[in-house]
Amino acid sequence: MKKDHTGMRRNLTNYGDEDFSLYLRKAFIKAMGYSEDALNRPVIGITNTFSGYNPCHANVPEIVSAISRGVLLAGGLPIEFPTISLHESFAYPTSMFLRNLMAMDTEEMLRAQPMDAVVLVGGCDKTVPAQLMAAASVNLPAICVVTGPMLSGSHRGVRVGACTDCRRFWAGYRAGEVDAEEIEEVTSNLVPSGGTCGVMGTASTIACMTEAMGMMLPGGATIPAVLADRLRHAEAAGSRAVAMAGEQLTPDRILTAQSLANALRMLLAIGGSTNGIVHLAALAGRLGIEIDYQAFDKMGRETPVLIDLKPSGAFYMDDLYRAGGLAPIFRELRDMLHLDCLTVTGRTLGEEIDRLPPPFSQEVVRPIANPIHEGGSIAVLGGNLAGEGAIIKQSASSAHLLVHTGKAVVFDSLEDLCARIDDPDLPVGPDDVLVMRNAGPRGAPGMPEAGYIPIPRKLARQGVKDMVRISDARMSGTAFGTIVLHACPEAAVGGPLALVRNGDLITLDVPNRLLTLEVDEQELARRRAQRSPVEPEGDRRGYLRLYLDHVTQAGTGCDFDFLAAPRITGKTP
Repeated sequence: MKKDHTGMRRNLTNYGDEDFSLYLRKAFIKAMGYSEDALNRPVIGITNTFSGYNPCHANVPEIVSAISRGVLLAGGLPIEFPTISLHESFAYPTSMFLRNLMAMDTEEMLRAQPMDAVVLVGGCDKTVPAQLMAAASVNLPAICVVTGPMLSGSHRGVRVGACTDCRRFWAGYRAGEVDAEEIEEVTSNLVPSGGTCGVMGTASTIACMTEAMGMMLPGGATIPAVLADRLRHAEAAGSRAVAMAGEQLTPDRILTAQSLANALRMLLAIGGSTNGIVHLAALAGRLGIEIDYQAFDKMGRETPVLIDLKPSGAFYMDDLYRAGGLAPIFRELRDMLHLDCLTVTGRTLGEEIDRLPPPFSQEVVRPIANPIHEGGSIAVLGGNLAGEGAIIKQSASSAHLLVHTGKAVVFDSLEDLCARIDDPDLPVGPDDVLVMRNAGPRGAPGMPEAGYIPIPRKLARQGVKDMVRISDARMSGTAFGTIVLHACPEAAVGGPLALVRNGDLITLDVPNRLLTLEVDEQELARRRAQRSPVEPEGDRRGYLRLYLDHVTQAGTGCDFDFLAAPRITGKTP
């Protein structure tokens, strides 16, 4: 007779005697005050990602409590457990460096501990991708709950919110338009509540993509962190997790090439963070699915930006929530989506769209016939300086710079950038192209959000607001400007950015999807032959050594090579 390996019988510690393992486990867990009845119910794990260093997750204790209530109401046993918690502003050298560590931590805890399903509580930029990567690898019934965006605030009568306005004020400070007293004052107003960034930054982008791919209950992506609706959503997710355990509704039934394509469609329609494509590539790699970047660019050309939301528009995330969340976006995109994809509800995406409440008048989400931006919010660039591909968020770029030729001003590292960008003797003009290299996955390490290269102070004080900027780094989803990112492969491993010299002409031609170094191939070959390898500094031990030895490039999501699926079985979109 087949043994029962559910609940407390799942993932028994190896003592060579399963009955003894269960006996010992029950003896210890009863020290937590559980009854025999409780221990015979389906076990639902809940990831507790609260940290005193993570204001984006300030409401996690309340969310965990609400999820637990939902699990209990549905007849399950909720057990919370801690995992790593990452915050963008409190992770050295960058949270991206630690995303894979969080994914490994979550994956191993899902494998090691007894649970029939798990509720993944995340929020800040890298936490939800890490959890999705883990869930895809373990294939345990899983449902996502995000902490939700912060509310918008006010500074001297002007509405503000993190972190697009953070960057706007800092740019004003560098330009001498904002004084030291005001820049300090504004720090008390930019983040008026707990929760993730109040604009369409990476956290909100990933939340919207997660709902679109079916791993979150409908409506959950946009509820502000401090509202009661956020807790009601969490309670519902807890109840649904119990049902998913009984149905064995595992991620492999939800996360398919088609559902990932739905997530990419959502990314484009919301003018989402460029980080979204990196994280989706990592998730796809866990599933044995390859991102077809040319198909993604084609998808972008036919998918307009529908929301008037910072940094591509004017509104904030709490406005999007009041406008109906993703409901009006799903309605507009319906004919472009794979409607037969299964979701965590047990119903298809098409069925969920059919169940949406009736529409109402609002100003945040535009109809397809009147979008805020056409032609693709994110464009994929080719050409001899793009290598295997680079990207630009053209919906947040300056229109007059989308076709531009200028002289290269090169910075060889983050340290070099910091040392020279504000040097009054820096030979740079407003039409030049700023290039920063060796800031990719290995070169930095961690591919930091340093692609938002600051305008040199002397130019900022002359009124220059934007320049073409190119790097092998990433950019925060809250940022804006004519910025080319993710040049792949990175300079540190011999990518084309390594060949650029000061004064070289660079042409950006976004309509034709080209990034060109105007240097003949013979000269490039000579430079390539003279190039010396770039090795990151520091003591190569522990996690850093693991990272440097195994991290992949941006095109495959910067995951570790040994964590990806053993073979590619499909493509998306």
